[in-house]
This record gives sequence, structure tokens and C-alpha cells, in this order.
Amino acid sequence: MANEEERTIIQMHHLQPAAGANKARTRVGRGEGSKGKTSGRGTKGTSARYQVRPGFEGGQLPLYMRLPKLRGFKNPFKTTFEVVNIAKLVEFFPAGGEVSVADLVARGLVRKNAPVKILGNGDVTVAYTLKGVKVSASAKAKIEAAGGSVEE
Repeated sequence: MANEEERTIIQMHHLQPAAGANKARTRVGRGEGSKGKTSGRGTKGTSARYQVRPGFEGGQLPLYMRLPKLRGFKNPFKTTFEVVNIAKLVEFFPAGGEVSVADLVARGLVRKNAPVKILGNGDVTVAYTLKGVKVSASAKAKIEAAGGSVEE
């Protein structure tokens, strides 16, 4: 047994990386000894700076300056009506009778919670009683000529 070499079992805490395998990263901008001052970015120019401001287009005239300034006016209190033509009214309610906003919403002609206006495109042969809707002058004339009425 004197000839046998003493065996050692390698354990996890004995392992270490090969020489030169792990290299510390270069810490730029930490004094002029190594990679200081301009930190490898050269001098001046866009690439030497951290970031350019939002909206900068490389010296081209930017979008916000190309667009017109203060053009027009948008009324925040404007009422936008859901529009239904008489032709659609005749198509969805061929028997005539009383038609309210709820009926129009149920048939999918208008969105709910929006004011409705009936326009005069089309012909009426049956009498309609319209409730809770606005009506154009031409539509009102056609509906009343067919024997109907409008209650706003």
C-alpha cells in the first residue's frame, strides 16, 4: 500500500474557473487612467451624448413645427345625433305603428344613450307615431302626409 498514491475526491468548493476565463468588465468614465474622459465615445456629436430629446428628427424640421397651429375649433358640447332614414324605418317596421327610441335600439338601428334624428330619405306608405326623436322637416312632412305623427 505504500506505492499507492493517496486519492483525493474533488468537491464543489475545490472547483474554480480556468486562468483568464473571467475578466472584469471595463468601467468607463471612472477617471483618465483607463477609458475615462470621453469613455470611448469620441468627441462631440449625437453618439457622444446620452440621448437626444423626444421629437428630435436629426435636424429635419420636426413634425410639431410642420403641422398648422391653432386651426379651427372643436365644440366640446356638440350633440351628435344617431341618424335613421325613412327608408330604414319602413324596412325595419313595415307595419307602421308606434316607434320609440327603445324600439330602434332593440332592432340595432341606433346606439343606446344617444339622441336620434329621423331624416327624409325614402317614401312612407304606412302611418308611424314617432316618440322621443328629432325629425327633419322633409321627414315630418312625409310622415304626416301618410297619416302619422311626431311627438318629440
